[in-house]
This record gives sequence, structure tokens and C-alpha cells, in this order.
Amino acid sequence: MSRRAQMEQFLASEPHDPFLRYGLAMCCASDGDTDAAQVHFRQLLKEHADYVAGYFQLAQLLTRLGDAEEAKPLLKTGIAVAIRTGDTHAAGEMTAFYETL
Repeated sequence: MSRRAQMEQFLASEPHDPFLRYGLAMCCASDGDTDAAQVHFRQLLKEHADYVAGYFQLAQLLTRLGDAEEAKPLLKTGIAVAIRTGDTHAAGEMTAFYETL
């Protein structure tokens, strides 16, 4: 069974687990299934708006797909969430990435 299939199986049992949703999104992105990756990142952020890494990974994915304009507001939100939750490292990384767009 592939890692992605395992993640899908685990997520079916725990559909609101943010770590599993993030892991599945990352697996999809790694497999080149960018549509599924976007769906899972968006669902993650809808259910767990404080999951900082989701903003950064989705913004990076969108940028790779040529949609930097959609990535910018995600990064702004992610930076604000990171600052609010005390994740200054992630805030710095997202700020640096934002400045390259």
C-alpha cells in the first residue's frame, strides 16, 4: 500500500485530524496531483485556520502552478496567524517568500 493510500485510509477514520489532512495534502503534492493537494490544503485551512504550515505550503504550490496572485493573500493570512500563535520562524519564512512574489 502506498503512503498516500495509507494516509487516505487513516484520514477516513479521523476525517478532522489536521496532521493527517496536512500529510495527505503533502503526499498528493509530492505525487504531482496538485488538484487533490489544493483540495486537502483548503479543507485543512477551513477546519483548522491556525495550521500555519498549510498556508505556506498551499501558497508555494499555487506559486509553482503560476498563480502567485492567489498565493499572496494566503501568505498575508498565514503571516498574521503565525504572529498571533507565536510562530515567528514561520512568519519570517512566509514574509521572505512573499517578498519574492
